Amino acid sequence: MHKARILIVDDEERIRDMIKEYISLEGYSVDEASDGVEALALFKQNKYSLIVLDIMMPRMDGWSVCTEIRKTSNVPVIMLTARGEEYDKLFGFELGVDDYIVKPFSPKELLARMKAIIRRSVSPLPEAAPENKAIFEGLVVEFAARNVYVDGNIIDLTPKEYELLNFFIRNPNRVFSREQLLEKVWGYDFAGNDRTVDTHVKMLRESLKDYRKFIVTVWGTGYKFEAGVKK
Repeated sequence: MHKARILIVDDEERIRDMIKEYISLEGYSVDEASDGVEALALFKQNKYSLIVLDIMMPRMDGWSVCTEIRKTSNVPVIMLTARGEEYDKLFGFELGVDDYIVKPFSPKELLARMKAIIRRSVSPLPEAAPENKAIFEGLVVEFAARNVYVDGNIIDLTPKEYELLNFFIRNPNRVFSREQLLEKVWGYDFAGNDRTVDTHVKMLRESLKDYRKFIVTVWGTGYKFEAGVKK
């Protein structure tokens, strides 16, 4: 099997060394960059399975680096940040960030998230249903093309938003807890990241506009997709 190659981008050498030491034990190949400009140069030269990217860096910050990467690649990105505000996370998820780790962090938790994201990117959610299209009133999903339309207009979802919507549609009228969604959609097998689910549900609802009504909050439990009869 191809050995995953990871790019670690952080202006603090001690953080790069800590991450590299920990994940190298898992057999990952690791490259390092101390700022955004160096990171983009390495990205253009090599193929990576995942990028761990700090936000606050000299010369070019993590937001700008992620924006440039997303112009040509869907490589998974985990952002390192000293801030955990929802605004920052929403902004990052809109850029196509896959996950966040807030400093200070546990290398064990970072490794677990990395493994889950890499596993999910290699083996994405199965397209189990035989049909190629689902229609719920003015919400249309074309599974093969991964296109989503709202009232005839195609909408731009992040990869994780699409996977979440796809999972809901494949499992209608079933209530899933946040922990179950983390496991099924993100691949995480540990607790403590409920806000990741809530943030993505919020973003997905905003994208679906009037059809946000199909994603129902079950208070004290989680969420379900409830859209009546599919055409």
